[in-house]
Amino acid sequence: MSQLANLDDTSALIRAAVAPAMLQSSLVAPENVLRTITNFAETVRSRVQSQQPQALLANLHQFFFEELGFIGNHTRYYEAGNSYLPTVLETRQGIPITLTLIYKGVAEHLGLQVRGINAPGHFLAAVDLPTETMLVDSFYGGQVLSPDEAATRVAQRIGQPPRNPQDLFPTATHAQWLARILTNLQGIFVTRGERGHLAAITELQVALRDHLA
Repeated sequence: MSQLANLDDTSALIRAAVAPAMLQSSLVAPENVLRTITNFAETVRSRVQSQQPQALLANLHQFFFEELGFIGNHTRYYEAGNSYLPTVLETRQGIPITLTLIYKGVAEHLGLQVRGINAPGHFLAAVDLPTETMLVDSFYGGQVLSPDEAATRVAQRIGQPPRNPQDLFPTATHAQWLARILTNLQGIFVTRGERGHLAAITELQVALRDHLA
């Protein structure tokens, strides 16, 4: 977790988010993940004549969601691999928070501004354009949602109307982003009784807490 010191940088967040997968395989390398994300962005950029954010975004969605087929793993949501960035890049399926992180990495290489939205029971991307902010749901193939549509989706995910609808869309700090990935894995390993994996994730959580203390 050496990237914790610079966690405000998206590349450092991605490197830190690869750490859980590194505990499972010695073949995993953060630089390979970053290189793949950069290659995605370069492919998009090569297709865009204009540097207008809307044009970049449209081509990003065409390539990332339509051609590459990134989408949520609806049938095997609670598999640990959905929280491992290298696995998500390979299968092109994951959970909202990992799909959104990869999307953010590609988008920011194109010069777009993307924030993580730490909604209860869900995770979205907010793309800040010059004239508007777009809410993007990477889990549902890059659907663009209005605030009302996003609120409805969050209610569906948590099984009830949110208590405070006005607080539905807080921006996630990078530390919160990483903490939520680790919490997802912790829940999976607790449920499955995988003590060795749980101990490794707990160690990462402690390192993150110590850094933020």
